[in-house]
Amino acid sequence: MAQVYRGGQPYPAGYPGRLTPHEVRTREFAARRRGVDPVEVREFQARVSDELAMLNETVRLLSQENDRIKRALRDWQTMHARECRLPEEHHRNSGRW
Repeated sequence: MAQVYRGGQPYPAGYPGRLTPHEVRTREFAARRRGVDPVEVREFQARVSDELAMLNETVRLLSQENDRIKRALRDWQTMHARECRLPEEHHRNSGRW
């Protein structure tokens, strides 16, 4: 099965693409004899769409914060490794053996 692309992002085979707020808001449903109130459906779609947009923004911000923290940790580890390195003369065995 090929990769599915939705919103410009690839997803592995077998996994459905993420829904976008636009897709939720504009989804059409077939009419049935004993259907539901279309106004209520549209209101619910709008609420779900708004919440999905907010959650996507939260994930984006948290991902950026995660990347920033990872970079800061790598920088600290590099600095700490340089400061903790023993001077070169301590590495050599100065004893008889």
